[in-house]
Amino acid sequence: MRTLLGISIFIGCLFFTITILGYFFWYQPRFASSKTSFKVNKDIIVGRGYSSFKKVKSRAFGLKKYCNQKKYNSSYCFMIDMGIPSGKQRFFVYNLKKDSIEMAGLVTHGAGSVTGSDELFFSNETGSGCTSLGKYKIGKPYTGRFGLAYKLYGLENTNSKAFERFVVLHAHSCVPAREVYPLSICPSLGCPTVAPDFLQKLTRIIDVSDSPILLEIYQ
Repeated sequence: MRTLLGISIFIGCLFFTITILGYFFWYQPRFASSKTSFKVNKDIIVGRGYSSFKKVKSRAFGLKKYCNQKKYNSSYCFMIDMGIPSGKQRFFVYNLKKDSIEMAGLVTHGAGSVTGSDELFFSNETGSGCTSLGKYKIGKPYTGRFGLAYKLYGLENTNSKAFERFVVLHAHSCVPAREVYPLSICPSLGCPTVAPDFLQKLTRIIDVSDSPILLEIYQ
């Protein structure tokens, strides 16, 4: 009787040991892979990683206040960080209600802003071909030279000539859908130009908004 009991205990311990070993050697690598995937996706969403998210969130605090005071859309704003290389995602769709980045994409800067170094030159002058920093009101859509586009109205001294310079939000096929860094993407003549698929995503937010959406280009 004791012999049978001993055999039963031995078999039970053996089964338990095999189960534990199976857990660590079979299931654990799957969990590790899942964690790695999450980190990669998170970095894609915020462009350069968690530090970029902090910078965007810090600026969004002021934009949220501005939107409420000036009667802009209080749910979403668009932000472009020109301190990020053009080959990386730097156009952010920010959810002001949730304090989170919902989408990110590539966006051009003006050819006139290129200095030959990592630093960009910004100008509000007509014919400069430069990007202008500052807050913009996104206006009505229209069909132009590059298809669907949205008029932009500069709200500060640094971008007050945006409308007369024909600086608009539009798409172009030269802008990739995915990051290409360390390569750069094509420049524009000062327009924030995005990939066609990304513009379609922006359209779904802009066209259903009852109030204007605020765009800020900053460095």
